[in-house]
Amino acid sequence: MKLRKLSQLSLAIVAALTTSVNAEETKTTAKQDAFEKIEVTARKRTESLFESPTAITSIGANLIDKANMSNLEDIGKYVPNLNITRYGVGNAAHASVFIRGIGLQDHIITTDPGVGVYLDGVYLGRQMGSNLSLPNVERVEVLRGPQGTLYGRNTLGGAVNVITKQPGDEGILTTSAKLGSRGRIAGDVYFNNSLNDELSMSASASYKIRDGVGEAVNLANPEKEIGEEEEFSGRVALKWQANSDLAFTFSLDGVDNESGQSPYTIELTEPLDANDVFNGDFPLLTQDMIPSDPDDLGTTVAGIESTSYSGWGTSFTADWAIDDTYTAKFISSYRTSEYEGGLDDDASPLNLSEFPEEGGADQYSFEIQLNATYDNMDFVSGLYFFNEDGFTRSGPFVFSPFNTPNGLLNDGVTPSFGGYGDFEINQETNSYAVYFNTSYDLTDDLSIGGGLRYSKDEKDADAIFPTFAERKYVSAEFDAVTWDINASYQISNNMNVYGQIQKGYQTGGFPPRPFGGPDQFVSFDETKAVNYEMGLKGQVHENVSMMLAIFVTDYTDLALPFSDPTAGGGFVTIVENAGQSKAQGIELETTVAITDDFTIRSAVGYLDSEITEVDAGVQGIGKGDSPALTPRWTVMVAPSYFMDLDSGATVALNANYSYRSEMQGQSVYSQSETIDSRELVGFNISYTNAYGDMEVTLYGENVLNEVYDVGRLQQSGFVGVMRSNDRSEFGLKFKKDFEL
Repeated sequence: MKLRKLSQLSLAIVAALTTSVNAEETKTTAKQDAFEKIEVTARKRTESLFESPTAITSIGANLIDKANMSNLEDIGKYVPNLNITRYGVGNAAHASVFIRGIGLQDHIITTDPGVGVYLDGVYLGRQMGSNLSLPNVERVEVLRGPQGTLYGRNTLGGAVNVITKQPGDEGILTTSAKLGSRGRIAGDVYFNNSLNDELSMSASASYKIRDGVGEAVNLANPEKEIGEEEEFSGRVALKWQANSDLAFTFSLDGVDNESGQSPYTIELTEPLDANDVFNGDFPLLTQDMIPSDPDDLGTTVAGIESTSYSGWGTSFTADWAIDDTYTAKFISSYRTSEYEGGLDDDASPLNLSEFPEEGGADQYSFEIQLNATYDNMDFVSGLYFFNEDGFTRSGPFVFSPFNTPNGLLNDGVTPSFGGYGDFEINQETNSYAVYFNTSYDLTDDLSIGGGLRYSKDEKDADAIFPTFAERKYVSAEFDAVTWDINASYQISNNMNVYGQIQKGYQTGGFPPRPFGGPDQFVSFDETKAVNYEMGLKGQVHENVSMMLAIFVTDYTDLALPFSDPTAGGGFVTIVENAGQSKAQGIELETTVAITDDFTIRSAVGYLDSEITEVDAGVQGIGKGDSPALTPRWTVMVAPSYFMDLDSGATVALNANYSYRSEMQGQSVYSQSETIDSRELVGFNISYTNAYGDMEVTLYGENVLNEVYDVGRLQQSGFVGVMRSNDRSEFGLKFKKDFEL
């Protein structure tokens, strides 16, 4: 890292009031809220957030509510060096999660995310559907850096754990309603109670709708407005406490989303090739064919303006305290999902590039753990199995020049591949792992730890494209040994310093769109990473807490997608392990209690990430390019002020500010694919009655109506631009608790 960059960073840290986003429940005073002890389970053991030797951010239910976070995408606005965005076929259920420069933007069944998303300990194998709504969530834990030991495959950048409220003894019924601008209507119901001495139950249901921001102007009867939202979700959980040592929990959750396509437009650029379809006999794409309002869509393909996602899942957990030392845990799960979507890439009445798409996946997993806690040592160990069977299908699609409405290429003579086409990819994955992780106290102040994991993946896939003479079947196996070592030292009663080295990996796979022919549908290998990190955590002053992490991560065998001009005229994408990259940076989260009633939380992340090596022959990606969707600076500030009224009621004023600096839409520098920086501002003004069981809130989200890009992809003669959908919104929220 250059000295100039370090100087800029130092100035930013000194100037910023930075805080961690770890408040759990609303307290009588802001100071109590800021410095209560926070426990996390991200390392599959219950431990203090400040004592855990890794970079973790825990976002509790209170902050989720006060910062108006409604889905996982919103979480990405408040954690340092975390960016969550969406692009996949215009479907808002899609989440591309990037941590410290590592993630995946695609969603095709043969692709795997670089960051793992977990729901109550269950891995979600697909990026489509990972943009979870967050009603009745206890907390969200974000682990930054490779998590190769406890989480294994596809946690190269880190892991995000969504933890829901579990059945308990508290008898409560909570209802909430939301009414706002842009046609916003939302409601939630949450129930939790003991049914008898051994059985308890929790249940929740949530519904939300919002008007769109644009229209499909060339369709007579569009199914949805562009950006329209409509979703229903629910969850029920039962816990049987068989005896003091044995408990069983069963849960069932589901979601049904029928929304409009995410706002999408294009900007004309220079053609990639002087002889491409936009300069030949094919009709030219001109600016006047694109709707003047970039939120409108100019497609003439009926149905592509709407999207859907539905899915449900079950999980069964058994917790057994074998004795005072040993415990065992068993987690099994089955999940299924399906979606529809699609993009009109040229966003115009012309049929140049349209991809109506559908897909789905079924997955089941089993994990059994044997854990122990001794006087000066603990360990977590386990066996894991995961199976996924899914598909991606598109058709009839148009992808010039491979196919055109008249069946000819732009010279008017050469046949295309049969007019409008179809493609389909299927894949089944079996994944196995065994792991062990331990921590040992050498003294009262010094602890060391480490872990080891062996993972193996077996993948069977098949595909048919217009360029294939017949369906092609492929198989591949991938395995890796990953590990971590760490040490932590308590320098005072309230401060801890740690260091760690972690190795992680992302499984190999198959190219998602081998339009160039069956020879391109071949496997690529795993990507590996080693992370070196030091950190400082704790309460540095009576009124100030802090979490600081400094890291360097080296990525090898980097799987890079690139265009091959020798196959298919440059319109095909190949994926090869053809590069290396490095990420280095710093993250600082603090909480400052200005008074007992006024706190400021914030988080600052700085990331210097670039591709350091590229093999010869790779086109379009070069040494020094930045990874996709990776801002250099991430900033969050969230002040809170509480006023106690004479009546015993409380008024709380909460504001939030989120900043993401400029970034690239793809892993290559291109001016047309540069995503500008963006700033978001929101607020909550809440009144809570003297009994603490009713709250009325005036809220504002994205109050400056910042409209920003969430994805940019250069194509032939234009760049596709996916735009934000979280526009300005103002309204009222009402919440009421009933004791049962």
